[in-house]
Amino acid sequence: MKTIKGPALFLAQFAGDEAPFNSLESIAAWAAGLGYEGVQLPSWDARLIDLKKAAESQTYCDEIKGTLAEHGLALTELSTHLQGQLVAVHPVYDEMFDGFAVPEVRGNPQARQAWAVEQLHLAARASRNLGLTDHGTFSGALAWPFVYPWPQRPAGLIDSAFDELARRWRPILDAFDEAGVNLCYEIHPGEDLHDGITFEMFLERVGHHPRCHILYDPSHLILQQLDYRGFLDVYRERIQMFHVKDAEFNPSPKQGVYSGYQGWTQRAGRFRSLGDGQVDFKHIFSWMAANDYHGWAVLEWECCLKHPEAGAREGAAFIRDHIIEVTERAFDDFADSGTDEAANRRILGLD
Repeated sequence: MKTIKGPALFLAQFAGDEAPFNSLESIAAWAAGLGYEGVQLPSWDARLIDLKKAAESQTYCDEIKGTLAEHGLALTELSTHLQGQLVAVHPVYDEMFDGFAVPEVRGNPQARQAWAVEQLHLAARASRNLGLTDHGTFSGALAWPFVYPWPQRPAGLIDSAFDELARRWRPILDAFDEAGVNLCYEIHPGEDLHDGITFEMFLERVGHHPRCHILYDPSHLILQQLDYRGFLDVYRERIQMFHVKDAEFNPSPKQGVYSGYQGWTQRAGRFRSLGDGQVDFKHIFSWMAANDYHGWAVLEWECCLKHPEAGAREGAAFIRDHIIEVTERAFDDFADSGTDEAANRRILGLD
């Protein structure tokens, strides 16, 4: 068994224009001061990393790792959630997702997609240069507007969407394979890969690609009312990243999963800071320990009630308290009778 690594912090929700959140040096010092041992970097945030430079310069990557190491931090993974979203965008979302791209490709869906694909290729090379083994992203979505079957979907519509999604991602997966890095899709509403079945549909179409994996975030599963604990057993071999994020689902006579278009504080399902929601993290961390999860426990903070800095401060202690330092010997070794194969056969009445 392996002891999970952590606590670590995803910096996407914390990076900003004010100190200490506006540079890698200062945000690293802040995170280390809270007790974090690793950070996950949003590759689109130029205040923290220059993705193109990281893809091209080993010296620059060594500088990034050195800056973090000065504060006792490791780099856990890079993220391309925003760029991954743009690999596949249904036209109804064109305007809303344009802000995820650089200004020069906005308003041009073809140019925006090409930019996003190139970003993923850069991320593969940057991850290799940084010595990383895993990478987090979103799949994007062509079929999401049709998630509820009314009006009745035309025959073959979803198959066509997933065929095209796989066609777009297969070369990217090959690039990550060449870099020796797992590409981990966060299972997330709004993405075509939003539950186990949709992941399987995609996995089949990319030929069970050896680099196609899952970023496990139980909060998105509990808000869909999935069995987030059973999910761990079903997809054990494909779970390579872990976002530690809490959530709660409180249905009422007036709303359920779809939440009546309400804001986050009024929704039946909402994200919460660690320990304030309903996710059974004792079970999850026990499963991770028992099943040799090799990666990091990374806090992704999202909460509609609590201040982010309070969530980050409490989250470091929460994760540390839940990580199980695995044992190197069985608890009942003191009672070992020291039998051998001959004794075992006698005990069984075979000799």
